[in-house]
Amino acid sequence: MAARVRQSNSQNCMVSGRPDRDYLFWRWKPKQCELPTFQPETFLQLLRNKHIAFVGDSLARNQLESLLCMLATASKPNLYYTDGEDNKFRKWGFASHNLNVSIYWSPFLVKGNEKENEGSFNTLYLDAVDERWAADLKDIDMLVLSAGHWYLHRAIYHYGNSVLGCHALENCTEIGFYDVFGKALKTAFEGVIQRKGPSGSAISVFLPTFSPAHFEGEWDMLGACSKTLPYKGNEKALKMMDAEMRRVGVEQVKEAKSKAGEFGNNVRIEALDISELAVLRADGHPGPYMHPFPFANGVPQRVQNDCVHWCLPGPIDTWNEIMLDLIKRGAGKFKAQT
Repeated sequence: MAARVRQSNSQNCMVSGRPDRDYLFWRWKPKQCELPTFQPETFLQLLRNKHIAFVGDSLARNQLESLLCMLATASKPNLYYTDGEDNKFRKWGFASHNLNVSIYWSPFLVKGNEKENEGSFNTLYLDAVDERWAADLKDIDMLVLSAGHWYLHRAIYHYGNSVLGCHALENCTEIGFYDVFGKALKTAFEGVIQRKGPSGSAISVFLPTFSPAHFEGEWDMLGACSKTLPYKGNEKALKMMDAEMRRVGVEQVKEAKSKAGEFGNNVRIEALDISELAVLRADGHPGPYMHPFPFANGVPQRVQNDCVHWCLPGPIDTWNEIMLDLIKRGAGKFKAQT
């Protein structure tokens, strides 16, 4: 019997009353190969005696909870550490394989102060890695970095000892967020390379590329993301901001791989390129079912929608299927301890 994993209620769409089920059964089909279904026993064996850390924003948590549920079909995870507001720092253990899986809240990956309300703004220090996760790198064997959506908000950016510019703030030089996002990823990757490369201890780093949202109208309007079927391949392409954020991520992975090569096989860095498959899955968001049974008392004029995160189970499970395939392809470099 599969062990039960406590997941975020806001992504448990079936439990929250979503009536349709088709979104559960669509599978990604690459053009030139077959993507294997997720094999929890294989994952656990390859990562025996390891520590996997998911670092980043709420999509990092979304992918983490997907992985925990998938692994729980083979082995029971035990939550043994929790800290921070809303349990933003947690760690689970799979005793059967001495595998640890943790989550670190770090929406920018670099040092930053998060906005406190809708009227405030974020403050980022683009040349300083966030030590809330980087300080633990010595004990981490595999890293999944997730960031992007927090860069769309109003912010002031520091670099060195001066203000580099801002985004969407008055009386401050507007510099957008694409180059800023690239600088932050570069700092995060360099933090890993500098701390793990010379040590001789191996680490694999995966960066899921930008995950598009599917808001069709205001976030609190009925039908903001109400599709029950995915787009066909020719119906929805990755465009504009979504495409550019993906490009920045892929470019920074390429540069980081080149730098990591100086240390042989110690530091492996890969893009988990999910943007183009994710843009087709407008059917896979919680939408109004981010809250339990939103229409139990009738249809309100306004309803909060989540068109960013993914239902569990749902399309985000594919990300972990792809990640396992990448792990298997690099198994010679990232060898499990027995």
